Amino acid sequence: MVLNQATLKRDGVQDYVSLRTTALIIAAYAVFIVGYLLLTPELTFEAWQGLFSNLAVKAATLVTLVCIMVHTTIGLWQVLTDYVKCTTLRSVLGFVLNLMALAYVAIGLFVLWGV
Repeated sequence: MVLNQATLKRDGVQDYVSLRTTALIIAAYAVFIVGYLLLTPELTFEAWQGLFSNLAVKAATLVTLVCIMVHTTIGLWQVLTDYVKCTTLRSVLGFVLNLMALAYVAIGLFVLWGV
């Protein structure tokens, strides 16, 4: 079997692994945030700002935002190809929804890093 790693085409195994990997990263981040919320006795703006001033938390948040975008992109592609039969509508919906996912990451960058 010949594998061409230089191609941009995806296959089902890559989508499966990507979805599971991004889901694990998103879940781990969610557990971290929920744990922080439960273990912080008094949640104030200063505590929240202190948490997100840590470089590791910023990096983890950025990685999670990118994982949400990847997860959304693959999931949207799967759902749209299964349920929207009109090619034009599927393309427009895919473009708009993926643009929204990219905007979500861009806004997250501005909020997180104050760029």
